[in-house]
Amino acid sequence: MPEGHIPHTKKLTDQQIAQYWRDGYLFPLDLMSARGAQIWRQKLEQVEQDYREAGMPRTLNTYKRINAQCVMPFAYELASHPDLLDMVEGILGPDILIYGAEFFIKEASTPHIVSMHQDLTYWGLGATDNLVTAWIALSEVNQKSGCMQFVAGSHNHQILPHEDTFAENNLLSRGQEIQVEVKEEEKTDIVLAPGQVSLHHGRTIHGSGPNSSADRRIGFVIRYVNPKVMQEVAQKDYAMLVRGADRNQHFIHYAPPRTLFAPEHLALYEEMRAAQKQAMMAGANKQSFLYD
Repeated sequence: MPEGHIPHTKKLTDQQIAQYWRDGYLFPLDLMSARGAQIWRQKLEQVEQDYREAGMPRTLNTYKRINAQCVMPFAYELASHPDLLDMVEGILGPDILIYGAEFFIKEASTPHIVSMHQDLTYWGLGATDNLVTAWIALSEVNQKSGCMQFVAGSHNHQILPHEDTFAENNLLSRGQEIQVEVKEEEKTDIVLAPGQVSLHHGRTIHGSGPNSSADRRIGFVIRYVNPKVMQEVAQKDYAMLVRGADRNQHFIHYAPPRTLFAPEHLALYEEMRAAQKQAMMAGANKQSFLYD
């Protein structure tokens, strides 16, 4: 078995599926070994080393944070792995599209946070139940490193009012923060070992604190939808079919990248970014560091 191979993972049980719909999240799910996670981390860090000063149209951080699956073959490879899709199928059903994937990194000993929010607030996809986020730990993820915190049952609300803060230490595109009080005792720490996964609903309230540890906190985050979802704000949107069929055709489909940052995929990336910016930044009174 090659190093970094993801061992067979059983599909979600009926009990796990029921727990997801009760709480709005599910964790921890074992996807790969710690050694396997280290290999995927090394793939990422090799790209960071090789392409940091490569003179690409946008910063490497932008490509890591927005639609990495469009320009990085290894990001697509991990996001489309059959064992991970087996987990997602338990939530979305047999027809699955990748809406987006990103490397969400908090550097060691840094003050960056993610304010409490609901993912679907600004994506233009409505308050759908047909989106799930998979969060794969490629490093130790605990309270010290700034793990996510979920509010159980909060997905049962619709999208609640948010305020754009554009705070300097906030890693979200608009620094968006939910305008309801979230008490500390309502939060569940999502502690994950390297190679473990959490799943969460697009309306689940969540956030995370700073990384005070001596290592980077590295998560690979994939947003999956089923074909029932549609873009309600932007003129068009993109997704990649990875399982089953898309009979609704609400999204423009595209092929996975074969090489890193190939010119044709960089051009596609710009088209996707411009389209999604229409939804992500609708009504904002400032530009985002991600969608400038």
